[in-house]
Amino acid sequence: MSLFFAKLAVSILVVLALSMLAERAGPRVAGVLSGYPLGTAILLFFIAVEQGVHFAGESAVYALPGLIATLAFLYAYYLVSRLLLRWSVLVQVLASSMASFAAFVFVSWLGQKVSFTLLTATVSLFIAMIAAIFLFRAIENVSILQRVKITHKIVAVRAATAAFIVVAISGAAAMIGPRWSGLFAGFPVTLYPMILILHWSYGVAPVHTVIRNFPRGMGALLIYIVSVSLTYPRFGIGAGTLLAFGAATIYLVFYSSVVWWRSRRIVQSG
Repeated sequence: MSLFFAKLAVSILVVLALSMLAERAGPRVAGVLSGYPLGTAILLFFIAVEQGVHFAGESAVYALPGLIATLAFLYAYYLVSRLLLRWSVLVQVLASSMASFAAFVFVSWLGQKVSFTLLTATVSLFIAMIAAIFLFRAIENVSILQRVKITHKIVAVRAATAAFIVVAISGAAAMIGPRWSGLFAGFPVTLYPMILILHWSYGVAPVHTVIRNFPRGMGALLIYIVSVSLTYPRFGIGAGTLLAFGAATIYLVFYSSVVWWRSRRIVQSG
């Protein structure tokens, strides 16, 4: 029971922090930081606690193609929501979500039929990231100009959405073996609730900005998962998680520094 409440607490805090960051720092920043291994880390950590480090280490390999399924999820959401711009927000959210889930399940189903090694899974995800950056390159970066007033009701809805998704995915993953567990660990546990929150509160444009920038921050996820697959069996859950987060943080700091440096040069040259 304490593990159940731990899942709830961690997932709720992460989703609320990300959605508030998107409102204050902007969807572009939130999109990049969504590539930080938050939801995947939560799921792999609890899978390791419940099923053991070797199970989690094997699952981590399949979390990489699971992230390819996440990119398919985002692309489907982008395409459908763009086609339904004249429809109500409710129709946009429901139709986009159904298409996204279908894309994720289909790509995951294909992924579990392949015997991935750590190397082949890493290369496959890297190629998918480059393809996603190319596909999303035309999306315009927008900011949230007028924030919705945060009420207790809004906080409760956000928290409930996050809690339901994390508990459902981690609970199901524990019963279906390391391949499907790893693939489900790639599910956008924290990103999807944030997308729902932004879409419902601000419309589709900020959501598309998040989608555009997510693949650019996915290097941190890739590094985290590779690190987990190597460190969990060798060093255990605690040390392995810290080492993996350290490696992912170094990447994200480096990437953010490069982006900041390029932006500064563009401003100076302009």
